[in-house]
Order: sequence, then structure tokens, then C-alpha cells
Amino acid sequence: MSSTTGTACPHCGWPDGAEPFQVVSRHSTAAGSTVWTRCGCGSLQVRVLDARGMRIVSRSRPADASASANASASADARSSAPCR
Repeated sequence: MSSTTGTACPHCGWPDGAEPFQVVSRHSTAAGSTVWTRCGCGSLQVRVLDARGMRIVSRSRPADASASANASASADARSSAPCR
């Protein structure tokens, strides 16, 4: 499995070795664990922790702020609607 771990997030500069901004999920594997994290810029990352250490094996682009704001507004509108 190849690694995309450099020294920092290519989108915002957050150090790869630093604590992730948010842990989304954690899964045990035979070799160690896989941790899905979100960077401060919104990039989703897959971190593999095993005997070789921690490496980031996949990253997404940062989340689009306007798209997530629109999704939040939609959810808020639905939650304030009366039940029928």
C-alpha cells in the first residue's frame, strides 16, 4: 500500500504527524488499525497505523464550504417543519 504522507496536508499545511482535526471512524485490522480523519481544511484522510507506524494512504480535496452550508440549511429547514 503506497503512502501519500508527506510532511503536511497539501491543501492547508496541517502537519501529517500532528493530531487530526477530527476522527471520523476507527477500525481494527489484522495488521493494526485504519483511522478515517478530517483535516482542519475539510480534507478526508485515511490513516493506517501498523508496525511500520502511521501513514496517510488516501486524501480527498477539502470540503466545499458553500456545499456543506447549503446542506446544513436544508437539514435545519426540515427539522423545523411540523410533523404531519
